[in-house]
Amino acid sequence: MNPMPTPLLPPDAPPHFGLLVIGDEILSGKRADKHLPKVIELLKARGLQLDYAEYVGDAPDRITAMLQRAFASGDVVFSTGGIGATPDDHTRQCAAQALGVPLLLHPQAKELIEQRMHELAREKGKVFDPAAPDSRHRLNMGVFPQGADIIPNPYNKIPGFSCARVHFVPGFPVMATPMIEWVLDTCYHGYFQVQAWVEQSVIVFNAMEATLTPLMEQIESEHPAVKVFSLPSVDHPEFGRHIELGVKGDPAAVAAAYTALLAGLTRFHLKLGPELVRN
Repeated sequence: MNPMPTPLLPPDAPPHFGLLVIGDEILSGKRADKHLPKVIELLKARGLQLDYAEYVGDAPDRITAMLQRAFASGDVVFSTGGIGATPDDHTRQCAAQALGVPLLLHPQAKELIEQRMHELAREKGKVFDPAAPDSRHRLNMGVFPQGADIIPNPYNKIPGFSCARVHFVPGFPVMATPMIEWVLDTCYHGYFQVQAWVEQSVIVFNAMEATLTPLMEQIESEHPAVKVFSLPSVDHPEFGRHIELGVKGDPAAVAAAYTALLAGLTRFHLKLGPELVRN
């Protein structure tokens, strides 16, 4: 039940990671999206980061276009929602259309779904009837694009599926989270970053980003192993108007870059606040 092997890149070239969140209920506000913070957390725990996220409602043309971009990107993309078998679930069909392949009942998915239906029947004191209309309908949840591989679902056995590097999971976080973890740990463990990582910054009061941009560019140019970041705020409850200015990356590289950053700030004669460190 493993997905297709993912082609490996050099250890220093991890893939880009994307997230697609599908469902009218998210865009209408009926449900708050919990996938974005969780995927960020799962990736960060493995030394990786999310590069982008997209949201779309239950419009098949928009879903198909979004999935075409995902398949063409070569990125590792997690798609949440719309893989059920009700009339407002379109993701499986759109994935097949985006790939230009037919939909087929996956044999392993069929086996797992039937196991689940046997369990449900026993819980109700009944005998599973594979010919019953609801039994046939549930099997639609195992109809995937041709060539797909399944993603195990530890919550209720109804699998998701992978097509190359795009991985499809349900919209329910209780199911999606362990399924995404399984994909990461099974397919992409070779990219996990085991080295330490640190973020070091300082609060700069009443500064303009445009004024500090040349310094930020200088730090990145002289210290290419780190990333410089600037997070402005106009109404912070403690610091008021300020910029959190810092660097992030390998601790050794960050230490040197941060020292240079502080030295560079002295020429602006700005008031500095607390210094922050995050691991």
